Amino acid sequence: MVYSEARFLNWTMSSLQHSFGAEATMFPIGDDDSSRRSVPVVTYLFIVLNVLFFFVELSGGEPFIERWSVVPRRLVANPGGDFITIFTSMFMHGGWLHLGGNMLYLWIFGDNVEDRFGHAKFALFYLLCGIAATFAQVLVSAGSNIPNLGASGAIAGVLGAYLILFPRGQVKVLMGRGVVPMPALIVIGLWIVLQFINGVGAITQSAETGGVAYMAHIGGFIAGLVLTFLFGGRRTEATA
Repeated sequence: MVYSEARFLNWTMSSLQHSFGAEATMFPIGDDDSSRRSVPVVTYLFIVLNVLFFFVELSGGEPFIERWSVVPRRLVANPGGDFITIFTSMFMHGGWLHLGGNMLYLWIFGDNVEDRFGHAKFALFYLLCGIAATFAQVLVSAGSNIPNLGASGAIAGVLGAYLILFPRGQVKVLMGRGVVPMPALIVIGLWIVLQFINGVGAITQSAETGGVAYMAHIGGFIAGLVLTFLFGGRRTEATA
């Protein structure tokens, strides 16, 4: 069975490699946390929950995945009975690579956003971005029976917030055999442009097409931008 976000990390690396050339594989591995003033307990908690939930998922196998993932057709047919899957699916992943890629992005970008929002507000922000991501994907694939799972939509919202709050932030990027600092605007900007390009193409595909849930990423990212302004997030002139 193909899950809608299970190739998130593979796709990200291959897309960036295609954009910068075969000799310039680009992969974010960290950022500058020197301006952080608090311990990102919510970010760490979400990472732990994702890992623990993944072990439960491995134990439960296919029946567990089918029951607790968002299946668009099932959710549309029975929103009351399936509403809980909007939340449970945020903590499920299609494999170790999927889990590792998402948690890496959350670890890199989540701590600074949490530091700016505060713990409670960040937790609410993260969940709302995940909900928005699910609705965006269901909107374009309401007839699909393919399980949708993963934290990518919520993390896309975190990327949107990071872009607004830390426009001059520097991201440490593994490029080729070395690590180089790159502006967050370029790293995240390229990512979302590729999402929009592929998302438009995905709309024309069959509802039964698996792969990456581009519209979930776009929906989560847009929600992150909007919620950052609504939550009163202010940008910083210092590097993140």
